[in-house]
Amino acid sequence: MAKQYWLMKSEPDVYGWDDLIAEKEGTWDGVRNHGAALNLKAMKVGDLAFFYHSNIGVEVVGIISISAEAFLDTTDEKGRFVSVKVKPVRKLANSVPLKAVKANPKLEQMDLVRLSRLSVGKVRPDEWAEILKMAEEKV
Repeated sequence: MAKQYWLMKSEPDVYGWDDLIAEKEGTWDGVRNHGAALNLKAMKVGDLAFFYHSNIGVEVVGIISISAEAFLDTTDEKGRFVSVKVKPVRKLANSVPLKAVKANPKLEQMDLVRLSRLSVGKVRPDEWAEILKMAEEKV
């Protein structure tokens, strides 16, 4: 099966890129939106995701990989939501601000733009390549 791409949002003052680097592998938990939870359930080990700082910075800052597929979120007392494990791949050469994403017509259909409140969104391969190009990364 082809690798899937995602974008995962976190508030950097709660859990940021540097926190993941320090942990080496983190648990992506606390997701309570059903659409985002469905995306977590669809993730496979080896899928890649952009790490996005929301609220502060408001930018794509790095690439992470899914290291463990969906399992029960221990922070959910009702037992309805799932978590995944993630590992850092690399920090982007240049972060990509939300304003730049919104200004790029090639990204107007991206979940990040269309479904701005969604904390875990899908990223199409062409959108993935475009964000990497904007970050001045090798595609």
